[in-house]
Parts: sequence; C-alpha cells; structure tokens
Amino acid sequence: MRKITTAIHPDIDHLDDKKIYHRKATRAIAIDGEQILLLYTERYHDYSLPGGGLDEGEDVIAGMVRELEEETGAKNIHGIKPFGIYEEFRPWHKQDADVVHMVSYCYSCKVDRQLGKTAYEDYEIKNGMKPVWINIHEAIAFNEKTIAESDKKGMSIERETYLLHLIAKEML
Repeated sequence: MRKITTAIHPDIDHLDDKKIYHRKATRAIAIDGEQILLLYTERYHDYSLPGGGLDEGEDVIAGMVRELEEETGAKNIHGIKPFGIYEEFRPWHKQDADVVHMVSYCYSCKVDRQLGKTAYEDYEIKNGMKPVWINIHEAIAFNEKTIAESDKKGMSIERETYLLHLIAKEML
C-alpha cells in the first residue's frame, strides 16, 4: 500500500530520548457520488473518517470492517480497496509514552446507504459521535472553519481534513 504522508505535530521538535507508543489504526472511505460516510463528533466540532485502533493481532481489513460496523452501523461492506497509509507523530498525554506514532491504514469500500445500529464505546457516546452521509466538500469546509476558529478542535482534525482533500481529488 502506498504511503500518503508522514505528519509530525508542531509540538514535537525531535524524537531523541522520547518514549514512543506505536499504534496501528484503520480508516474507512465509503463514498456515494459526492456524499461520504463520516462521523460527526460534537465534542471536537469535526467530521472524521470511521475507524480506529486495531486490536492486538487483528487483521487490518477485519479491523476496518469492525470499526466501520461499530461506528456507523454500515451494512453490506464490500469492494474493499487499499487507499494509502497516513503516518503521524503527535504528543501522547499518558504515562506510558511521550509521543504516539500512529500508522493509519486507509481503505475505500462500498456500503449500503441505509445504516444500521451503532455499537459505540462509552467515550464515543460522551463525545457526541454520530454517523452522517455528507457532501465531502461541505465536510472539508466545516473542518477548515473549525481548524481556523474553534478551541474545541482535537488533534486528529488535521489528519482527517488532509485525507478528505486527497479523497476528493483522487476519488471524485
């Protein structure tokens, strides 16, 4: 799978003597015309691709399907194709490490427009996460406004907006 980019958070000036936590994740890209299936998160005021961390030993595609089903209720997931790897280094605010090195495996796929029941974790419920089909250009503009104006933004919004721009350029 191609490597899309390596992003380094501006708060990280070097990795020397840093304890690094390695995390593998998946991201699902489900498009229907200019509509894309995303997650709106009220806490961070942003749109993001469905996906998340892989369980220990979990197959990457199986993890992508699991995350997509849990977070959106997507059904009839098929036509899965590799899109690319987004690698990032960003601050990690837990005792076990200083920096997280996250590698996100991104796949495009097809799903039914009608979504089923989600299976959110407690923190996802508390963050006000919900699946939505939205015009990709509207989602990009919304995220860019959040980046420019909101103090609520989370650390993942830059990754998500970068990926949405690339998806719009290459897949529409």
